[in-house]
Amino acid sequence: MHAHAHPHHHHGHDHGHGHSHAPADFGRAFLIGILLNSLFVLVEAGAGLAYGSMALIADAGHNLSDVLALALAWGASIAAKRPASGRFTYGYKSSTILAALANALLLAVAIGAIGFETLHRVMNPAEPEGTAMIVVAGIGIAINALTAMLFLAGQHDLNIRGAYLHMAADAAVSLGVVLAGAAIVVTGFAWIDPLVSLAILGVIAWSTWGLARDSFAMGLLAAPARIDLVQVKQHLAGLDGVTAVHDLHVWPMSTTEVALTAHLVMPGRPASDSFLRDLAASLEHRFGVGHATIQVESGENPCQPCGADC
Repeated sequence: MHAHAHPHHHHGHDHGHGHSHAPADFGRAFLIGILLNSLFVLVEAGAGLAYGSMALIADAGHNLSDVLALALAWGASIAAKRPASGRFTYGYKSSTILAALANALLLAVAIGAIGFETLHRVMNPAEPEGTAMIVVAGIGIAINALTAMLFLAGQHDLNIRGAYLHMAADAAVSLGVVLAGAAIVVTGFAWIDPLVSLAILGVIAWSTWGLARDSFAMGLLAAPARIDLVQVKQHLAGLDGVTAVHDLHVWPMSTTEVALTAHLVMPGRPASDSFLRDLAASLEHRFGVGHATIQVESGENPCQPCGADC
């Protein structure tokens, strides 16, 4: 924590070391997930082409996008740990946000490609092999469920949570392919295959929308949804000696770390080092803000007029 005295204001900065929000090391999980899913993509796409199953090809395309997503997320998690240097005074933490945005775009491309081929198959139906669909997709359930479990502990990180949700959704999609294969074996209806493919596209589109929405919001430096700005301002305004709060800003530095700046008007007492330290600790504990910078003003000559924001 640093405090700098000035004639009419103090600046307090704290990194909130009460508990760390730094990204955990999921390097081994990423490596295992990428290797398993890359192998499965080859097997599933080959089986889909060999047995005429569009559902298998659609699922393979989704899995391929997930391999790329895992690779991007892994690279971003590594970059986020690099120290600040040169012009990058915050380091490379925001690379995790860029990775989430890139993953959303990759999924959108996959949706378009798979949707085009599915419509082609609807217009030109082929007889898929239901038994092959059951076997191959059954393997996919096991691989995707195992990969999802590797990321289960990282739900607080949008970058890691994206990887987990992709794998969990893939396991559910593979289950749908198994059920479609069983239905084809029992009924012999070939139209079930492209129908399941369209359902898979629906699942992908839904997960893509959620990822795109959250990552775009982070890219625009929106305050994390889990943080109630009204409560944050009330917390600051309720501190002993604070008569007004203005210029409150909360934004994500990465998919795991949150920063805050605020001006506090305290005409009756100057802010001590212990006050700033305790304030930063309370923001860390209550709201998960790991980087808090507070400027205290006497109210006699503030840095700028408070206006209605006070």
